[in-house]
Amino acid sequence: MIIRKIGLAIAFSPRLEALLAEAGRLKRMWDAELLLIHVGDHGLEEESKLNGLLRTVGLWGDAGVKVFWEKGKPGDRILSTCKKENIDLLVAGALKKENLVQFYLGTIARQILRKADCSVLLFTSPSITPQPFKNIVVNAEDNPFVEQALGQACSMGLKDKAHWLHVVREIKMYGLTMATEQCSETEYEAIRQNLVREEIENVEKILQRIPHEGLKVNIKLVAGKSGFELSKFAQRKHADLLVVAAAQRRFSLFDRVFTHDQEYIFADLPCNLFIVNPRKEVSHG
Repeated sequence: MIIRKIGLAIAFSPRLEALLAEAGRLKRMWDAELLLIHVGDHGLEEESKLNGLLRTVGLWGDAGVKVFWEKGKPGDRILSTCKKENIDLLVAGALKKENLVQFYLGTIARQILRKADCSVLLFTSPSITPQPFKNIVVNAEDNPFVEQALGQACSMGLKDKAHWLHVVREIKMYGLTMATEQCSETEYEAIRQNLVREEIENVEKILQRIPHEGLKVNIKLVAGKSGFELSKFAQRKHADLLVVAAAQRRFSLFDRVFTHDQEYIFADLPCNLFIVNPRKEVSHG
């Protein structure tokens, strides 16, 4: 998946300078255009503030940077601008819970994640001196977009010279349970090992189709609620980027009742989150 246009949803919060700096790094990484989207008041004061910050982060005067001043409901306008401008990746900030080292999604971020037709990268701790992603975790669950997610994780890992790329895949324990209802302990262990080997081979087959030479890859199998286990694994590994494929369908009210795996991640972000969504390219053929 090629990133040609990056969108950054901006508000005049204390973290805007850091988000601009992070978006600027991604712009240079992919040699992409950067479109800044602000929804709300727009006047000389706002333009002066933004121009000052653009100078600070080295983006002032860059012909590849455009600003869109929009009016209306923030979530709706951000999404409609992404669609109208054919943005490939939307960057935004996540929120930190007061007095806790914990991050969560606000209403607008959730709306973006549920409805965006492009990929989304959420920064939990953007920095005015952005650093490369060194410890990347990517989810390799069964998903139509898993190869694109792995491809994007490998691409970023190679560009940033990451120390580790951890590839996490859920092992289907219910299959093991059904297959071993009437078997001995030895047979159980043999079946379990076969199942583990098959899942690792499934990941290796996908990786064979993706350039990743030079990356140190760790394949990790997890059991249980995959979204929950994925989030905890990323925390244990002190990951600075978690990459997941977009849901096959858009989230809806149904997901609030019957929690989708990714909702576990949204509820308590373990680190920066990159949701790879090639739906736009697929629909364009």
